[in-house]
Amino acid sequence: MAQINPDFATELKEYGAFDFNACYNCGTCTAVCSLSTEENSFPRNMIRYSILGLENDIKSSLKPWLCYYCGECSETCPRQANPGELMMSLRRWLTAKYDWTGLSGLLYKFLQLSIIAFILTAIGVIVFSIYENFKLETIMHYGHLFEMLAIGAVFSLILTPNIIRMWWFIILKPKVKVPIVSYFKGIWDLIVHMFTQKRTLGCDDNQFRWFEHFILVGGYLALLFTTIVLDWFGTENLFIIVLGYVESGIIFIVTFDFVLSRMKKKKEISKFSQPSDWFFVIWLFLLGFTAFIVRIFIDTNLLENNIWIYLFHLIILVQWALIIVPFGKWTHFLYRSFAMYFEKLIIDNK
Repeated sequence: MAQINPDFATELKEYGAFDFNACYNCGTCTAVCSLSTEENSFPRNMIRYSILGLENDIKSSLKPWLCYYCGECSETCPRQANPGELMMSLRRWLTAKYDWTGLSGLLYKFLQLSIIAFILTAIGVIVFSIYENFKLETIMHYGHLFEMLAIGAVFSLILTPNIIRMWWFIILKPKVKVPIVSYFKGIWDLIVHMFTQKRTLGCDDNQFRWFEHFILVGGYLALLFTTIVLDWFGTENLFIIVLGYVESGIIFIVTFDFVLSRMKKKKEISKFSQPSDWFFVIWLFLLGFTAFIVRIFIDTNLLENNIWIYLFHLIILVQWALIIVPFGKWTHFLYRSFAMYFEKLIIDNK
């Protein structure tokens, strides 16, 4: 028997949802959505689930993740129920439900906590620098060490358990029978979706947006490899140095365009940005930009007398690694990729 939460609409509004109760089930959103089929009323059924407060049905559904928010449903809605923003809010809500620590939900709902978290991490970096007497070589060594340890810790202690919880809600709890061999067969699809996000191309007029996301993901992952494995800040290899410049340049150029888009609010996806949306694009921009500047200061022998620029980069890096990656919008990239993977498992074993 379905369990109904009458307070769900109020809770969902804390994640950015608007007056989706205005929906009178006309079906316009379903008619214009390129993801709708005869079997799947998309996104109308998610609106009905939200109005009725069917939390378990929403937690077991992949549909919020299959939506790439082209905005057409919101633009054509005759009641301004804003179904596109509802789907975005459901993704935030689901992120909070997957997160075993509970921190994602708190940071999404309370801006003050996010600000406090950013301030505390900045203070931590500054205190550490004072403790090390602002010795640049030592601080850079520990900064590089932090990058390596943070990736392992965040993925093993937070993101992996969250993916397992997502799997529980979608596959195990609804008792979807998936043979072990199917998990291995679907790995390639998981990798493809993770690196290309090709499902975006299924939405109308999304080609340029897909291309921006594609080069951004590629640039981000490549810079991660270059800074951690190839030690971009410590190397004297010209190829690696130039490669890092190109990768960081890609990141701050593309994210700068994202920031401008959100400021102009011309596209439907940019009209109702939440703090988590701003944090993601601004911090990613700062991550690429400050890395670019730090390397310039290294190459021009200015960093020793301008350690503040590295400290600023390190603060951004720590905030990105400890707040935005495990608990912010960055996780949407990961959950969406696994949603495509789980969808294939379910379809192949019907």
